Amino acid sequence: MNHNFVHLNYPLTHPGVDRAEQAVANFKRLGDNFSPTHTLAAMLLAAIVAAFVVVADQMMDTWADGHLLAAWVALWAVAFAAVGLFAGVSKTLAIQMKQGLDAWSSRMAQRRSDERLWAIAQTDARLMSELQTAMSRSDEEELLGENSTQRRVARMLQNR
Repeated sequence: MNHNFVHLNYPLTHPGVDRAEQAVANFKRLGDNFSPTHTLAAMLLAAIVAAFVVVADQMMDTWADGHLLAAWVALWAVAFAAVGLFAGVSKTLAIQMKQGLDAWSSRMAQRRSDERLWAIAQTDARLMSELQTAMSRSDEEELLGENSTQRRVARMLQNR
């Protein structure tokens, strides 16, 4: 007769560890939803609104001695109007800035890559001969009458 009166039902994980894992997962999800364009647009919008609020505060400071509540209402009306008016403009500006910075970054990366390749070619005769062959091939294509449309298509394919 073997009776077991002890029941050991302990959880397999610690509740504190579970909460910590959930917090880390939440931070990872926040990072996945992060958009530099939206952040930049929000920062630009905040800067524009702050500038309008400062100007409105300076203008209302002179006549707000007896009308403090009216001044605060007017100040917040200017702030909300500025948010509404400049939300689209600031987002467009942020997108343009992001595209410009991306293009600049890719041009810089391409230039650095070309410099490294040229530096390596200075010491490697095989690579230098391949580069010279490629340059002479492109010169021959220009002499054969490759038109501007073909060059543009080739450039677009190369940039992809």
